[in-house]
Amino acid sequence: MAWDWDKLQQQKKGPSGGGSGAPPGMDEILERIKGLKGKFPGGAWIVVALVALFFIGASCLYTVAVDEVGVVQRFGKFTRTTSPGLNFKLPRGIETVRKVKVRFVFKEEFGFRTLEAGVRTRYASSSAYRSEALMLTGDLNVAVVPWIVQYRINDPFKFLFKVHNVRSTLRDLSESSMRLVVGDRSINEVISKREEIASAAKEALQKELDEAETGIRVSTIEMKRTNVPEPVQPSFNEVNQATQEKEKVIYQAREQYNKIIPAARGQAEKTIKAAEGYALGRVNRAKGDAARFLDLFEEYSKATDVTRRRLYLETMHDIFPKLGKKYIVDSEQKNLLPLLNLGTAGGGK
Repeated sequence: MAWDWDKLQQQKKGPSGGGSGAPPGMDEILERIKGLKGKFPGGAWIVVALVALFFIGASCLYTVAVDEVGVVQRFGKFTRTTSPGLNFKLPRGIETVRKVKVRFVFKEEFGFRTLEAGVRTRYASSSAYRSEALMLTGDLNVAVVPWIVQYRINDPFKFLFKVHNVRSTLRDLSESSMRLVVGDRSINEVISKREEIASAAKEALQKELDEAETGIRVSTIEMKRTNVPEPVQPSFNEVNQATQEKEKVIYQAREQYNKIIPAARGQAEKTIKAAEGYALGRVNRAKGDAARFLDLFEEYSKATDVTRRRLYLETMHDIFPKLGKKYIVDSEQKNLLPLLNLGTAGGGK
């Protein structure tokens, strides 16, 4: 069956001349309004009033997200805060709402900027950023100290109305607090004790933010890798190497000291104890000899002749065995003949 092309196109068109699926155009809407004006007196004004009421009603309702609070201002003056959910306010022009994220963790970076976060995070480092991280330490060295400040908004009223530019104030106070903490420490402490410095900087920064009434609570301060400026890094590395060698030699000397000194002290104690024992033995022996002599003298005083004879006999008893051969000649012997055989076995003894 042949198609009637003109009839098909006519069926596709609606009674208004537009496509059946397309929304009416502005001209068509105006024509309809004009038609209503002819049927109903003041119809155009009714439509305008309905549209106005729709926009006014829409401006009175607003939604606050879960991690936000709404701060309502009436003619620019703060009136109240609203909780998450659907809320009502006076129409636009009378009351306005500013939404503040109180659960979101914001961060500020110093000495660098993050270009792309991920598994391999990319950072941007320019001369303007590096100047934020250049600091003078307590021992008059220059250090590069990059860090991150993470914070939350705990008081929306103070955050919006107490400080003109909260972000700029936060950055200035963060930088001054970090420079104050770094300025009290040496370059080695700045490099090796980052957690201690971050904790002290957080405490100092929070104190300054509270005094400025910024409404901000610092969550953490994270210290990135600190170092010295690039032009002096080779010299600084040589100094560190020399310091490590110095520490190594000191440790070795202390090790030898701990080995030799206790041994010498032990030997000295041993010698002293031996001398004390020898002295004690000699003193006790001398005291014993003196007591024995006194006892003998006391007995000698009681019987002088007997004691003298006894001492003589005891002395002879000790001396004679040590003299070897002994010859006793009778004093009344007149003849020399018996003396010829003194050296033979048959001689007298």
